[in-house]
Parts: sequence; structure tokens; C-alpha cells
Amino acid sequence: MGRRESRAPGGPLEGAARAGVLTSRQTALLWLACAAQFMVVLDVSVVNVALPSIRTALGFDAAGLQWVVGSYALVFAGFLLLGGRLADVFGRRRVFLWGLVLFSAASLVGGLAVAPGLLIAMRAVQGLGAAVLAPATLTVLTTTFAEGARRTKALAIWTAVSSAGGAAGNLIGGVLTDTLSWRWILLINVPIGAAAVLAAVRLLPADTERNGSGRLDIPGAVLATLGVTALVYGVNQAGKHSWGDPTTLAGLGLGATALTAFVYAEARFAAAPLMPPRLVRLRPIWAGNVTMLLAGACFIPMWYFLSLYMQDVLGYGALATGVGFLPHTLVGITAARLAPVAMRRTGARALIVLSALLAAVGFLWQSRIGEHSGYWDGLLGPAIVMSAGMGLLITPITTTVTSGVEEQDAGAASGLMNTTRQLGGVVGLAALVTLATAHAGADLAYRSVFAASAAVCAAVALMACALPAAHAPESAPVGPSAAPDEPADEPAR
Repeated sequence: MGRRESRAPGGPLEGAARAGVLTSRQTALLWLACAAQFMVVLDVSVVNVALPSIRTALGFDAAGLQWVVGSYALVFAGFLLLGGRLADVFGRRRVFLWGLVLFSAASLVGGLAVAPGLLIAMRAVQGLGAAVLAPATLTVLTTTFAEGARRTKALAIWTAVSSAGGAAGNLIGGVLTDTLSWRWILLINVPIGAAAVLAAVRLLPADTERNGSGRLDIPGAVLATLGVTALVYGVNQAGKHSWGDPTTLAGLGLGATALTAFVYAEARFAAAPLMPPRLVRLRPIWAGNVTMLLAGACFIPMWYFLSLYMQDVLGYGALATGVGFLPHTLVGITAARLAPVAMRRTGARALIVLSALLAAVGFLWQSRIGEHSGYWDGLLGPAIVMSAGMGLLITPITTTVTSGVEEQDAGAASGLMNTTRQLGGVVGLAALVTLATAHAGADLAYRSVFAASAAVCAAVALMACALPAAHAPESAPVGPSAAPDEPADEPAR
């Protein structure tokens, strides 16, 4: 009786839910998802500063060395849609464990590699594990936390950890390479992954028979993976060569053809679509994903160009460059943690508009960088403004995209959002590299890149106007798992 009374309207549990207070089990699941996401995001950038050491140790040539980074990014982006749907079909617990084991095993073999080909292959397998794991981390959160204050708080922490992983890659890579060996940028994932597997076995509820007996849309999976992979490859080639290069055109053409066939097949023939058309027709989904695509196009390339500026113009080493990113990291994490408070005051759509405009101001300020600018006068001020905008932006977009999605489609929605963000980053980087190489002189190149990024941020604010003004109130239950007398965090019986 006491348990039921505590759930009555106005009781302690409901008051805690309204305030966004997490239970101990919810907190453990949140940090499990965050630890897995941190590994995934970290490994996108952690190898950058170790590339010279890897080249010397394994005898890479210039063409092969780029694939230490490229193989991970290419497979990661290409398999995200499929990875997201796997959790819906085979179960969240099972797929989460698959992703962790695959990622950790590839990290172990890659860290012990003695030949260039083996390291590149293991980086590709890492990317596959990451593509399975990244959507699963978000699916765990959106199915553990009902829509409302608790989910918003959980997504804000997940966003902050994701931002920290991306920003900390250069710093952690520099420290491990300088103090231990380049191998430890991969081997460090093994104990973290093992601990996460043990925690997942203990915390995640067993998958239901409905999930385990689901069907996977194999033709759709092949077309989506081929389309996104070919598109990412073509855009990468454009950044290295030109938009008119034959390999660029071949990749873009194959990607566009496969994705067109994917959309047609999903709408006409698929019995169990990889990306259900009903999902994409929802305004929060399509408008939110376009907004995320644009956000990725300016925020992800920012790390690349600022890293180049600090090393090529300011003359920083790998470790100093990583330390130089600390203000971006700390401000971004702080802003992400404040996003739920801001959302309660402004609403998700208004916060997206305001934070995108704030980031645009930071990019405009950064575009004033000059030949004689130093760190304190040329980077620190813009870093605070840009990172505040970025930290505030991602949580309301993620909340909007995942709101109102049925539990059986949570993985598909997560996979789509992760795909659009990564695709935006790839396209944005290639476009900005092309823009930079079109200008003579480093000053003009960097100025044009950051000015263009400011324009894309303004486009994010404009696109946000297509989002719904508001969704269900923070305390409103959505779906059976959110019913007041059956909390979303209750373990499966």
C-alpha cells in the first residue's frame, strides 16, 4: 500500500519525476549509456595526434595513414541506420552487448596490431561496433526515461558526455601517446568495455520475446548502408581532391542512387521497414533531423579547423593543442547541463533558435582571427560563446526528435538522428575544406571557414522554426511505460 500511495498524484515519486530527480537504477543506466557513448565519440578523434607515432611504428605510407581515421568514420556513418534498427528487432540489451563486445575486441586487436592492414581492418570493425552501440545508448535512455523532466535531464547529461568525448580526444590521445604508447589509445577501451559489459548484464532488463522474434529488412539494410557509405566516401574524396574528381562523382552518384532506391523500397515493398515511412512523416522527426544535419555541418568541422590553427599557425604541439581545447570542453559541458533549465523557461524550439544564434555570434567572432592573433585574444573569447551555443543546442534537438516516438521505433529514430549528425559533419567538413583551399593565405582561409559556419548556424535557427512549438507537457505520460503507477525504470519481470 505504501508503494502505491507514494505514486499518487502529488506523491514523492511524481514530485521527483517533475523535478527531474533520478532513481539510483536510472542513474546507473544513464552512466552506463554515457560510458559507452564516450568511447564511441572519443575514438573518432583520439587517433589524430598519434598518427605520426603510428606511421613510424607500423611503416604506413601517406595514403594508407589517412585510413586509420577514415575507415572508422566511413563504417560508423554507413552502418548507423542499420545499427539503430537492430535494437528494435533483436532487443536493446542484446544489441547493446553486441556493440560493446565488438568494439572492445576490435580495440584489443588493433592495439596489438603489427601490420598496417590489420590496424585499418580493426578500425573498421571498431566503426561497426560503434554504429551498433551509439544508437543503442540513446535507445536505452529514451526507453528508460518517460518523456518529461527526467528524460530531458538524462539527455542533457548524455549530450555533455558526448561533447566531452569529442573534445577530449586530442588531449587524451596526446597524453597516452606521450606517456605510454600510441597503442594505449585503443587498448584503454578494453577495461572500460569489460566493465560496461558487466554493468549491462546486471542493469539492462532481459529482452522480450517480441523483440527477439522480430524481422530485419535485409534489402533496406543493404541499400541504406551502401547509400550512406558511398555518399560519405564521395564527400570525403571531394575534401581531398575536388567535387569534379571521378572518384567523388562515382561515390556521390552511387550513394544517391542507393538512397533513392532505399526510400522507394521502404515505402512500397518492405514488410518490416528499416526506417518506417510513418516515422519520417512526423514533423519532429523530419524537421529535427534536418536541423541536426545542419548543426553537425558546422560544429563537427570546428574541431578540425581549430586544431589546425593551433598547430600550424600558433605552433602548438599535440598535448598543448589538447589543453587548448579545455575551455571549449568545460563550457560545452556546463551549457549542456543547463539546457534542461533553459528548456523549462523557453521551450525546446525557442532554445534551439537562441542557442544557434549564440553559436553564430561565436563563429563570427572567430572569423575575425588574424595572423598575429594569439590564444587569449583570438581563441578564448569565441570559444566560450561558440561552446555555450553548442552545449545548449543539442539537448533540445534530441528531445524533440525522440518525443512521441513509439517504443518499437526508438532504435530507428536514434539511428536516423545519429546518421544525420555524422553525415552533416562529413559534408560540412568537405565543403569547408574546399572553401578554405579556394583562398590564398591562412588568414583568409580560416576567416572564410568560420564565417561560413556562422551562416550555417543561422540556417539552424531558421530551420528550427519548422519544429513544433511544443510537445506534451513535461509531466504528461506518453506510452504504457510512462504510466504513473508503472514507472519507466521498473525492471522487466
